[in-house]
Amino acid sequence: MAPRPVWKGQLRLSLVAIPVEMFSATDRKARISFRQIHKPSGKRVHYQKVVPGVGPVDNEDIWKGYEVDSDEYVVIDPAEIEDIKLESKKTLELVQFVGITEIPPIYFDKPYFLSPGDELAEDAFRVVRDALRETGKAGLGQLAMRGYEYLVAVRPCGSGLLLETLHYENEIRKTDSFFSSISEKKAEKDLLSVAMELIERKSAPFDADAFKDRYSEAIHALVEEKAGKRKKGASRVKAGKEPAEGDNVVDLMAALKQSVEKSNRKSKGKASTPSARKKKSA
Repeated sequence: MAPRPVWKGQLRLSLVAIPVEMFSATDRKARISFRQIHKPSGKRVHYQKVVPGVGPVDNEDIWKGYEVDSDEYVVIDPAEIEDIKLESKKTLELVQFVGITEIPPIYFDKPYFLSPGDELAEDAFRVVRDALRETGKAGLGQLAMRGYEYLVAVRPCGSGLLLETLHYENEIRKTDSFFSSISEKKAEKDLLSVAMELIERKSAPFDADAFKDRYSEAIHALVEEKAGKRKKGASRVKAGKEPAEGDNVVDLMAALKQSVEKSNRKSKGKASTPSARKKKSA
């Protein structure tokens, strides 16, 4: 079954308007999720919307409330919110362009895929995609959906476009209260040198597939075991031993050098494999 778009509208660049569809780029189903179960009966726990002194209420009787004081609300009909006219409900206009690396990572929120709305839109869509790729730029604009107007960045992604919602400036916490107690003194040069060497030795191209969700794997193994369907050879992931108190006091230089030596042994081991020796002799 093809995924349903979460938004349909127009991507606008100056006077050019391109019909597009937007899809979530992440799959929540891939994550472990649990239901709350009533243990004595084995049945699911359900929730009701309840008003104190009134009891359960129907959805059509629920309005939006904006708290202006403690337990004092301005009540708004959901239909009034829907009637707010914003061009960004149907049109995403790229109003500014920035270098892709100029946006600090802390601003990124959620990724979506953008694709042409139909075959006629594809030519113009590819022009925008390739222009962004050639210039190394991301387009900025605003998009209204689900009761919010989002700041977004659009950039090339494979043969399509990637739209990422961004946080507004007032949503980002200032670092002062978190980092003010950390000294701005530079690290010692010899320690820094060894740490940099370790980073260089462990550097490699990014490959998300190299990292597995071990917690999910352990939960799946537990579920299979309890269901009596656990496959032969499946093993439970064991938690690492918690360090004893006081173990964190170490000689930093010795620890860094030991890490570099360990990295060296691993790289030598890889080089001694048949495939590696074959490449070397070639």
